[in-house]
Amino acid sequence: MSKVSFLGSGSWGTALAVMLAKNGHDVTLWSAVAAEVKMLSENREHKDRLPGVKLPENVVITDNLEEACNGFDLIVFSVASPYIRETAKRAAAYVPKGQHIVNVAKGIEESTLKTLREIICEEIPEADVSVLSGPSHAEEVSVGMPTTVVVGSDNEDSAAFIQEIFMNDVFRVYTSPDITGIELGGSVKNVIALAAGVSDGLGFGDNTKAALITRGIAEIVRLGTAMGGRIETFSGLSGIGDLIVTCTSNHSRNHNAGYLIGKGKSVKEAMDEVNQVVEGVYSAKAVFELAKKYNVSMPIVEQVNKVLFEGTSATQAIKNLLTREKCNEYPGMGWNND
Repeated sequence: MSKVSFLGSGSWGTALAVMLAKNGHDVTLWSAVAAEVKMLSENREHKDRLPGVKLPENVVITDNLEEACNGFDLIVFSVASPYIRETAKRAAAYVPKGQHIVNVAKGIEESTLKTLREIICEEIPEADVSVLSGPSHAEEVSVGMPTTVVVGSDNEDSAAFIQEIFMNDVFRVYTSPDITGIELGGSVKNVIALAAGVSDGLGFGDNTKAALITRGIAEIVRLGTAMGGRIETFSGLSGIGDLIVTCTSNHSRNHNAGYLIGKGKSVKEAMDEVNQVVEGVYSAKAVFELAKKYNVSMPIVEQVNKVLFEGTSATQAIKNLLTREKCNEYPGMGWNND
């Protein structure tokens, strides 16, 4: 069995820590929040995020970052995306050369347009950094509901190593060399999920949501392939799989925030009510800037930005999408008029 440390004890980090402990690994769960450490230590459960899910005895709780970075076979970065750089910068002094790291958060840094793995590699350049992504809500993983994800790595052996640690009879893990595709799929889907939530908040039906999901994956593919991702990845778990679950589930903080915005709440009111980090809000500007940088059309992402940051009403944003210039669904597909 392996020794695994989690940097970040929110719902996702806690759920995965519980699962790996049940896999038989020795697990350390770190948090920078003193109140969270106290709650986890005293109650052996995350009462705010995963009530009723008990931490096994082989999970050690700590607020000591050095202690959480030394002597582990694998370090899991499970802090929310806005805190990835700060955490990596602090951890860098304690992480050994060649350390296996896997990032399980999703997002793009607004100021640099870097993916989260790129940030970790920049701050901890001598580590071996992989990513894990896919349709996987913490609430379901923590109670053993069947789930399937994908690990992306530059190194096949590293991917297989992480696959072996995480995989069990209810948590299936695939491997892939397409880190770019996996990260882009996991990040952009949060922005599309905001749009799907807005649609539900406005009272629209299944037709509208299906359109947003379908045209949303088209936008993800355009950007992802322009940035070097493989088109196959976007039809897989970290692409259409993650998009579907995030656009349709009541567990999705991005969908729920969008729903509240569709109901008339301000962005701040929606985020306060969700009371968790809404990754799509933090990634939306970055995704739109990447679209401009790579000269790809992303009208849904554009309208989400207008609603979030420019005061456009949700109703107007939907109208803007529907009344754009007429076009072919797949412009590269020619007509056979012979």
